[in-house]
Amino acid sequence: MRCIVTGMLVWERPEPPNRPAPAPLSRERIVRAAIGLADADGLDAVSLRKVATALDVRPMRLYGYIASKEELLDLMVDAVHAEIRPVGDGWREVLRSLAEVTRHAAHEHEWLADLLGGRPQLGPHALASGEAVLAALGEVDVDAVMPVVAAVNAYVIGAVRREIAERRAERATGMDEKRWQAALGPYLERTFATGRFPAMAAVVRDAAHLDADETFRIGLEFLLDGIGASIAR
Repeated sequence: MRCIVTGMLVWERPEPPNRPAPAPLSRERIVRAAIGLADADGLDAVSLRKVATALDVRPMRLYGYIASKEELLDLMVDAVHAEIRPVGDGWREVLRSLAEVTRHAAHEHEWLADLLGGRPQLGPHALASGEAVLAALGEVDVDAVMPVVAAVNAYVIGAVRREIAERRAERATGMDEKRWQAALGPYLERTFATGRFPAMAAVVRDAAHLDADETFRIGLEFLLDGIGASIAR
């Protein structure tokens, strides 16, 4: 949550009254346009001026609905939280669902990875998602609830940021992960031949090379197993 204007958050501040105009506006239309720009070209493509251009209105009209770019980003993140609705029976299924749907949303909206983390989002969709998770954790000791949620969120944020960074590197270099690994292969072979990195050499040569989906799933299960063991104690 980045911006508080006149003591009232954007979630509570009423929109201007409807009035006839060549291009009717609402916060929802503004946010949809901003998400479209960000999905296409990243967060650098989002500004109130560019959103106004996409909506074919003058930039000053937007200020009746949104006071700053920071508020716009908060609204964009909350709109994506409408896609993050964890489901399941019991805390483990709900936490797994939370991780999976958050990752899916970040893949659909790459810019989300840049805005996850920090202070909690307090928009209505984010609160609804959080309520579903906390309700599923009712059997967990109340003092452990927030550390458990924080651990899952930290895992997801780290994983999706790594995956999105790989996507961006692939676009920037024109090399996917396999081609990049092949290009570096001779260097690694020469380096491992020195005998200075035996543990790393063993893992690179002998371990299964999992794709991103498998890596995410297995790592998440390790985390949930650890949470389950702690809850049992």
